[in-house]
Amino acid sequence: MNQFKEEYLGVKVSALNYAEILSEIDNRIQEGEQSTVIAVNPEKVIKAQDDPEIKRLINESTFQIPDGAGILLASRLKKGKIRNRVTGIDMMDHLLGHASKQGYRVFFYGAKEEIVKKARDNIKEKYPALHVAGYANGYIKDNDALIEEINKTKADIVFVAMGSPRQEYWIEQNRAQLNAKVFQGVGGSFDVFSGTIPRAPHLFRRLGLEWLYRLMKEPSRWKRQMALPKFLVKVLRG
Repeated sequence: MNQFKEEYLGVKVSALNYAEILSEIDNRIQEGEQSTVIAVNPEKVIKAQDDPEIKRLINESTFQIPDGAGILLASRLKKGKIRNRVTGIDMMDHLLGHASKQGYRVFFYGAKEEIVKKARDNIKEKYPALHVAGYANGYIKDNDALIEEINKTKADIVFVAMGSPRQEYWIEQNRAQLNAKVFQGVGGSFDVFSGTIPRAPHLFRRLGLEWLYRLMKEPSRWKRQMALPKFLVKVLRG
């Protein structure tokens, strides 16, 4: 399958749905190729306008998933083909379910010890057949030892929770030394899987209003949310 990608303000966005991404990942694993998954939303696109490194980091990833509702709106305004969000946390969940069926081994890296451990336990409970190769908290200082540990576990998929873009830079800097084939930066997903932070109710998620739910919970986020109208104005002018 050849990936079709749209571009907004110079930032690429994959137009594949969950099933198509999983199929493409299977093909790439069989061919021995590594894949990276990065979530793209209006905030990241706006940041990329002032930071060429972030733009490069996004565009050189294998799958730039349309995480933000603003990306869908931009696609509609520009008569693109993206019609469904592919959120970072749901992409992780789909990958976990797929890994449990395909026999892929997964590794979790990041967050506090109690968070990543509880996330691992909850995920294992949800997917009993999943082979969790190992985990490590985000406070390990010996990166070389961490790389060696991940390789020893023979993990196929590595989920990295360090916040964006730090997690993507870590993946970029280390994946050549890693034998795993799939890497996804998952931000605060371990917090959600561990039950530490509740996810937005289903209605908000279905309507693409998770941002509104987070804003209601954390009013201080309003400045970050201003990226959405700024993004849409720039897209329309472009």
